[in-house]
Amino acid sequence: MKQRLAICWLRRDLRLHDHAALYHALRKHSAVLPVFIFDRNILDALQKPFDLRVQFIHEQLRQLKGQLRALGSDLCVLYDYAGQAWQHILNTYEVEAVYANHDYEPYARKRDNEVAELLKTHHIPFYTFKDQVIFEKSEVVKSDGTPYSVFTPYARKWKAQLNDFYLRSYPTEKYFSSFLKPGEELPMPSLEAMGFRAKSFVFPPCEIREDIIRNYHNTRDLPALDEGTSRLGVHLRFGTVSIRELARKAQAWNATYLNELIWREFFMMILWHHPRVVTHAFKEAYDHIPWQQNEELFRRWCEGTTGYPLVDAGMRQLNASGYMHNRLRMLTASFLCKHLLIDWRLGEAYFASKLLDYELSSNNGGWQWAAGTGCDAAPYFRIFNPWTQQKKFDPDNRFVSRWVPEWQTKDYPKPVVEHASARERAIDFYKRHIRQT
Repeated sequence: MKQRLAICWLRRDLRLHDHAALYHALRKHSAVLPVFIFDRNILDALQKPFDLRVQFIHEQLRQLKGQLRALGSDLCVLYDYAGQAWQHILNTYEVEAVYANHDYEPYARKRDNEVAELLKTHHIPFYTFKDQVIFEKSEVVKSDGTPYSVFTPYARKWKAQLNDFYLRSYPTEKYFSSFLKPGEELPMPSLEAMGFRAKSFVFPPCEIREDIIRNYHNTRDLPALDEGTSRLGVHLRFGTVSIRELARKAQAWNATYLNELIWREFFMMILWHHPRVVTHAFKEAYDHIPWQQNEELFRRWCEGTTGYPLVDAGMRQLNASGYMHNRLRMLTASFLCKHLLIDWRLGEAYFASKLLDYELSSNNGGWQWAAGTGCDAAPYFRIFNPWTQQKKFDPDNRFVSRWVPEWQTKDYPKPVVEHASARERAIDFYKRHIRQT
């Protein structure tokens, strides 16, 4: 006879504490089994055998599995296409209900709709909850009900609506006795079984540092400072930290840091209301720009050999570590689009393939901001000067010297373009090709 239980489907919420879907599942059912699916629709598109994000998820799942085993329960981890994985679950267990947290990306919405239809044919309810943001979808909109497209008024409304209700944690621990007690340990696929291998790599700890956040407004633009930012991006991306806990502390400690959390939600809201931005400019007037097709310049940008030390340092940091300081994300993106006139979508895809904390909404929003094509974008005539940026944000050249040690030698390449002429060319290029409305 099949075991009767409820499922909590984990996706980008890899923790047991302060977890909306898990809280509701544990409260309403006496046998709850957490499930994670390594979705082949996603994994098959990744470069193998190394992907630090898959490795990070696998490590977090091993930790979760250990926590659940200590509670007498376990974690079910599957490797398959989502629909087939769910068919396997339904063949194995008598499922009373499925609980999950909202995901806002186009593929995730399509996948969830398909799973919901499958569950419906088996008369199994599928309950979903807000968890990875404070405000979602249309919770922060203009007075006429339409979504914002400019950050400042959105942030003002976001803060005005915020109260303790939205920041309250879900006390999942009160209901841990409701986890399923499966007896035998459930198997978990190894990285190798999924076609991946582990690199020797130390991921940033999931630690909310008060000293860093309180001083964030002073240190956030200095890439040479290893503790100038919280390095919690990957933990927000995969939900190993609670956004409610982080927002509570940001509200108490640093308004600038809180603003960064609001930017994240702003871009998620934009993606929800305007899914076309994944492949198109938010500003339609920019959709027909004839970007330059220069594979050599794109390669030089990717590998960090443009002849601009701070740009190259940022790209080399990304390639080596899966991380890039936010100031350098803006600089390198602006350089690709405006100095080299190369399509922002190519740069966005490159970042997507490398960033450990890759988030579709934020990556897309940041790139469109830099290219001038997005909502609330840097105007096309605002073009970062890489030399000025280096002087201002790496005044002692500590960061540049760490990642581009040859930058003051004859071995370092000459700049691929000259800044002043590239700036003039970019302004003229945009002016000629933006479609006037």
